[in-house]
Amino acid sequence: MLIAFYVAGALALLATVLAVTRRSAVHALLYLIVSLLSVAVTFYTLGAPFAAALEVIVYAGAIMVLFVFVVMLLNLGPKAEEQEKEWLRLGVWIGPATLATILVLEVLVLLLASPAGSVAERVGPADVGAALYGRYVLGVELASFLLLAGLVGAYHVGRLGKGGAGESA
Repeated sequence: MLIAFYVAGALALLATVLAVTRRSAVHALLYLIVSLLSVAVTFYTLGAPFAAALEVIVYAGAIMVLFVFVVMLLNLGPKAEEQEKEWLRLGVWIGPATLATILVLEVLVLLLASPAGSVAERVGPADVGAALYGRYVLGVELASFLLLAGLVGAYHVGRLGKGGAGESA
């Protein structure tokens, strides 16, 4: 279990660095999805399958799908067509596919090696809720304020970009 934790942690770090350094938004999103799946595997190895499931469903599932749709809706004209042809090359998908394959194999090994129900009995949803809203309630509230500030900032930046008062000609 310890080896799986370190492999998933290393994959998360590698995929995150690759997500930050990619110029293409789609490539960055693919690496970010691999990174989030790696974090889910680390949660699972730490005995928190509920947190791992939430990581996959909420982040790697819903939010990344939203990001992909936003990128797809940005129609950049003929330049976008050329870039889409470049994305369809096989070499572009080798990195994310390799990292995702390693994660899938690692999860299969973990599921086959652990006895049924042993991990789920250690940490459940009640334990996660008690930890988040017990000792760490201040951190959760600070994170919610940070997200709210980002939402308000994004709204104002978007509003100013549509011909608002702050736009210069």
